[in-house]
Amino acid sequence: MTTTDFPKDFLWGVATAGHQNEGDNVHSDTWFLENVTPTIFQDRSGKAANGWERWESDLDIVAAMNLNAYRFSVEWARIEPTEGEFSEEALAHYEAVVDGCIARGLAPIVTFNHFTSPHWFAARGAWLDEGASELFARYCGVVMERFGDRIALAVTFNEPDLPEMLTWAGLPDFIVDLERKTLEAAAISAGVERYRAGNVMLHEDFPGMRAGMTAAHVAGKAAIKAHRPDLRVGLSLAMCDDVAAPGGEAMRDRKRAEVYDYWLELARGDDFIGVQNYERLHYGPDGVLPPDEGAVVNGMGTAVDADSLRGAVEYAYEVSGVPVLVSEHGVSTPDDSIRADFIAPSLEGLAKAISNGVPVLGYCHWTLMDNFEWIFGYGPKLGLHEVDPDTFERTAKPSADVYAALVAAARGV
Repeated sequence: MTTTDFPKDFLWGVATAGHQNEGDNVHSDTWFLENVTPTIFQDRSGKAANGWERWESDLDIVAAMNLNAYRFSVEWARIEPTEGEFSEEALAHYEAVVDGCIARGLAPIVTFNHFTSPHWFAARGAWLDEGASELFARYCGVVMERFGDRIALAVTFNEPDLPEMLTWAGLPDFIVDLERKTLEAAAISAGVERYRAGNVMLHEDFPGMRAGMTAAHVAGKAAIKAHRPDLRVGLSLAMCDDVAAPGGEAMRDRKRAEVYDYWLELARGDDFIGVQNYERLHYGPDGVLPPDEGAVVNGMGTAVDADSLRGAVEYAYEVSGVPVLVSEHGVSTPDDSIRADFIAPSLEGLAKAISNGVPVLGYCHWTLMDNFEWIFGYGPKLGLHEVDPDTFERTAKPSADVYAALVAAARGV
């Protein structure tokens, strides 16, 4: 790649998320769900990667990779651990992270809700609660008041389409049953009629949760814009690159309509759309086709296909008509040679999308380091760095050096 393949102001970054990285997010809904019985979570997050304490050295790692952007989330549960009471400690912490980014030449890309919410919010029914959008907007306003003047991009929601996407993943019935039992156990433990969360969701709640998150996105964006009318605001979507084999066009189009299109159409009123891509799926008349014999596969069992990023980005732009931020992209695999070989052709595909007329703001690889991968615990490996589970020392994998070298070439540094 050369400096002519990407815009001069292109954002080169990595992405992390608070609950997955920081540790001890004790006032969150996810922490509560991890600790009920039964629970769908294979592990408890605990200290995670201890990012809350190690944030400064983590930013040093990001800057040393020749990057100029860092996407991270602010944790609502830390900022508002009790309804209506805002933590000075948490606000000061996140303000320091933002300032630390700027001091290192990193544009802060801030996600306001990366799945997790406060425990008290979940006990109200989360996005099913009639006051959810106002509560989210108030929280967004508090964050903006504190350090919104220094944010580069704002992402309201991370993957609000994920529940619908998972219905296409062929999950066994016992997973769905365990999700229900987890939420029932949480409701009993919390002493409420219903306990709801953004990343453990019942199928019958999908319409109400979607409506609640839509209202919250609109209200949150308005609160953000009230402080910074010039700040670009969007949301990020989980997006496979769905491709039709002969006879599979109807199945592919149905998947797109059920999972992505609602949010992509909503994004027409936003400043950008975040695309989070990990795989390409081929559809025949009866559903997803298996990988070709001998194909390199990822942790999800699907073929590793670097061109999937281009396809997902082009479709997102085709429907939304707004600039694209690749807010996440990576591969789940314990074999880092697969990751190292995957990055360059993926970026070449992204450059092709740009040459095809898609305005792309930046690229954030998921993720800086191995971390807590939600219900799957610490099993999946997606990081550019390993993390020692006892000392929390970070060790660069070969893929980190590959990405750093590619960015250096692209930026001409």
